[in-house]
Amino acid sequence: MKMWDWIFFDADETLFTFDSFSGLQRMFLDYSVTFTAEDFQDYQAVNKPLWVDYQNGAITSLQLQHQRFESWASRLNVNAGDLNDAFMNAMAEICAPLPGAVSLLNALQGKVKMGIITNGFTALQQIRLERTGLRDHFDLLIISEEVGVAKPDARIFDHALERAGNPDRSRVLMVGDTAASDILGGMNAGLSTCWLNAHQQELPSHIKPTWTVTSLAELEQLLCKH
Repeated sequence: MKMWDWIFFDADETLFTFDSFSGLQRMFLDYSVTFTAEDFQDYQAVNKPLWVDYQNGAITSLQLQHQRFESWASRLNVNAGDLNDAFMNAMAEICAPLPGAVSLLNALQGKVKMGIITNGFTALQQIRLERTGLRDHFDLLIISEEVGVAKPDARIFDHALERAGNPDRSRVLMVGDTAASDILGGMNAGLSTCWLNAHQQELPSHIKPTWTVTSLAELEQLLCKH
């Protein structure tokens, strides 16, 4: 741990499972809707471009959360914001740490300061940390919805580093599963990066992580071998 003063983690699919299909299925049961795999494909066709727009600063977090449910809101004659709230509640209910997350965080506890930098939404992130019992592992929780900019914008990292007391950036590591936000964002901020590539994804040529691992257990070995 001699190399690092701080390690920042992404949240969704880095520390926590994020099974949005199961969350949507659970949420729509309250509306007497059987949410199918085809419905999920249609939802993602709307949701994924909205996330790109959000990360690029083209729309706000509130616009994202409402627009992804607009077609369902009109179909069910309910408010899009209410659907989004129900989805957040369902996702909180099914939250769980990823395999290896608890072991990794326990191994790092007391040896390095740790924080989360997430593009996820405040209501979900805070309740998941509480419910999984992981809140006390982290010195900082930085949420794009509260900062006003999202990864990969360097400003959210600048904000996190300022909150961390402006540590030497050469002694700060960013860990995440999404190359286009976590790794590119860490690069933009001048940090070392570790890409959690659990699904053997292709890496865009302009994104170059310092390290790549395929599991949190592998990351624990990498960080704790010294």
